[in-house]
Amino acid sequence: MSRSTVRAAVLPAVGAPLELADIELPEPGPGQVRVELAAAGVCHSDLSLSDGTMRVPVPAVLGHEGAGTVVSVGDGVTHVAPGDGVVLNWAPSCGRCHACTLGEVWLCANALAGAGDVYAKRAADGYDLYPGLNVAAFAEETVVAANCVLPVPDGVPLTDAALLGCAVLTGYGAVHHSARVREGETVAVYGVGGVGLATIQAARIAGASKIVAVDVSPRKEELARKAGATDYVIASENTAREIRALTGKQGVDVAVECVGRAVTIRTAWESTRRGGRTTVVGIGGKDQQVTFNALELFHWGRTLAGCVYGNCDPAQDLPVLAEHVRTGRLDLGALVTDRIGLEGIPAAFDAMVAGKGGRALVVF
Repeated sequence: MSRSTVRAAVLPAVGAPLELADIELPEPGPGQVRVELAAAGVCHSDLSLSDGTMRVPVPAVLGHEGAGTVVSVGDGVTHVAPGDGVVLNWAPSCGRCHACTLGEVWLCANALAGAGDVYAKRAADGYDLYPGLNVAAFAEETVVAANCVLPVPDGVPLTDAALLGCAVLTGYGAVHHSARVREGETVAVYGVGGVGLATIQAARIAGASKIVAVDVSPRKEELARKAGATDYVIASENTAREIRALTGKQGVDVAVECVGRAVTIRTAWESTRRGGRTTVVGIGGKDQQVTFNALELFHWGRTLAGCVYGNCDPAQDLPVLAEHVRTGRLDLGALVTDRIGLEGIPAAFDAMVAGKGGRALVVF
């Protein structure tokens, strides 16, 4: 029998500080799985949920990038069993909506349907709690729909596997599925956080001849170069000009924006060559307006594309990523700059706002 009460980081209201609290979890019902978390990554999307940039029912337990061990399963669950290591999939596809029938499972219209359902209660007062982005990984244990768990591939350490659930799938997919970087092409990556570092590694794996990392902090240069960056540029009003200077005055073939700010998106677009591709991974607010004039769109012939969850199908992409991990091409540990407990999440949010570090990993 599982514990009825576990510790979690609860968002009581949008814009409020996280609170550590005991929560009461039910046993898994039909089609559900209970997971004991090994680790959970602190993603910028969690910050966006907490400050209201993205909407979430509250009070909620956030955290959407995690991995752990199956504790128990409900009726009808056959693809995992107690004791199995699993990666949490915060955006499971329904297989029925228009996007799914087109094979674009990352755009599933029903992916976040479970986020609006009460999944637990706060032990102190019985208040209903919602699972932020379906999986509520900022807790010692969670109960999720069966399609929110995928078996951890062989050869991937369970703690490191948490990063596969968002940062690595997003960065890898931005390079391989959205931008479709080809061997020998040049790439600029804007933002050297967890997703940015994964994007740099993915560009290296794709065989990019030059990888320019861009960030506001000079302290991230070492992280970027270890991930595979060949050049590092401190973000300024001259960034696009500096990148063109590094690429024979042409600009890069591909720019990947991992920040979600209008000025960064615009700069990323300007730093690509004529006919180049810009992929936007960062999630910005509605107030972040990007403008272009009709003549420059015609003249430059560039492509600007959004990218959701790396345009990935986790069931297909996780085995590919696992093979890169096993061969040493993909270093999951290199993405992590801080290993913390649940109580360290607010400080990790502050570090994101300040532009510090890569990925903070909550280790249980």
